[in-house]
Amino acid sequence: MTMYSRIIGTGSYLPEKVLSNLDLESMVDTSDEWIQTRTGIKQRHIAAPGQTTSDLAMEASRNAIDAAGIRASDIDLVIVATTTPDMIFPSTACILQNKLGIAGSPAFDVQAVCSGFIYALATADMFVNSGKSRNALVVGSEICSRIIDWNDRSTCVLFGDGAGAVVLTQDQKPGILSSHLHADGSYNQVLSAPASIHSGEMQGTPFITMEGGTVFKFAVKVLEEAVSEALRANNLQSSDIDWLIPHQANIRIITSTAKKLGIPEEKVVATVAQHGNTSAASVPLALDQAVRDGRIQSDQYVVLEGVGGGFTWGSILLRW
Repeated sequence: MTMYSRIIGTGSYLPEKVLSNLDLESMVDTSDEWIQTRTGIKQRHIAAPGQTTSDLAMEASRNAIDAAGIRASDIDLVIVATTTPDMIFPSTACILQNKLGIAGSPAFDVQAVCSGFIYALATADMFVNSGKSRNALVVGSEICSRIIDWNDRSTCVLFGDGAGAVVLTQDQKPGILSSHLHADGSYNQVLSAPASIHSGEMQGTPFITMEGGTVFKFAVKVLEEAVSEALRANNLQSSDIDWLIPHQANIRIITSTAKKLGIPEEKVVATVAQHGNTSAASVPLALDQAVRDGRIQSDQYVVLEGVGGGFTWGSILLRW
């Protein structure tokens, strides 16, 4: 009997502090009009000084587990996608597993930057549909504000903090239909936070650096290709897609990609105005919002897609 993996619960969490574009006007040489015109972002959430990435992940995870109608003890796989782990090691997934009061099952992090959740969900799908896992918890959690140079107006306006999570379970009914992952390391310097530690000393900058124009052109190209690849693999047309949930980096990237695919604006889930770019958390945050407000309904086709530093990119097609 063929088994599939299905998402049975979603959850999210955003820190209490909201940093608006108007707030940024007093911090750096920028304006609300400039930020909205160039990015579509109106505000972003900022983690409190004592909050960790695993704290955000725990809140989102509990919401997803509650929505799934299971107990934390039913989880037998934990994967956390993050660029901003609590520490060098152990993994944020192990720390999260402990905070959830469970132990024994696999727990590990995935680092694919803004594509992290796509990579993590694709990995969990392989565990679940092969029977290696029954109930997987997949989380994207980030505190991007801590790797931002708040004097750099080209990057500090873009990023925010948050976490999103899903519970994936084994089912006879198709859920995740296919996943498509890619990377090209020749672009590793275009979008990076190139710090490293040697003998207790940091070398290089820990802050995000980005060649904006190159990122924009590459993102639109590969996001369109990744969705087209998913459609071909499942003998579908773009008109069959009910919802496109892209990585929430920039509204211009989102609209340009949708236009190239021929997917109308009303079928695109966009949360970038409220959250900014939350890296690996952006896709599950947008997914949870669309599920909870009732937009996503049973049997609809949903495409998730992301692109991030590396470059990494990919897509997942699922039947809700």
